[in-house]
Amino acid sequence: MDMSHPFLTTTADLAARIGEELGTSNWITLDQARIGEFAECTGDAQWIHVDVERSRRESPFGAPVAHGYLTLALVAPTSLSILMASATPKQVLNYGLEKVRFLAPVRSGKRVRNRIKLLSVDDKGAGRVVVTTENTIEIEGEDKPALIAVALVMLMG
Repeated sequence: MDMSHPFLTTTADLAARIGEELGTSNWITLDQARIGEFAECTGDAQWIHVDVERSRRESPFGAPVAHGYLTLALVAPTSLSILMASATPKQVLNYGLEKVRFLAPVRSGKRVRNRIKLLSVDDKGAGRVVVTTENTIEIEGEDKPALIAVALVMLMG
């Protein structure tokens, strides 16, 4: 690795933290308005997400719940906020997901945050580095997380 490049120096410092928690994002409220907007833009308007009264009556959760994919969509911006505090690339691209498990529903109005652990840093050459993180989306006040996802991003210097 060319240690004279400032991005790579920072990336080398990041690689020294493999196995460590990098940080925790700010809390994000998944309110009914956000859930409704996600339903609108994706076309997934199942009653368990958008019908407040029916969800209170018939849902096993007693309230509408956020879409699993809405919760998953928070991984990118929340992990980026933590990664950018550790590395300073010119560009960051989503590279993929290794594994995603939805563990608990997020009821409308609940707050979530991402706890990020660094799993690997792989130099791909030409100023490109693939960073793999474990992302645990926690639900405020609940023992079980909403999801755990292993995500990959390409940092480009």
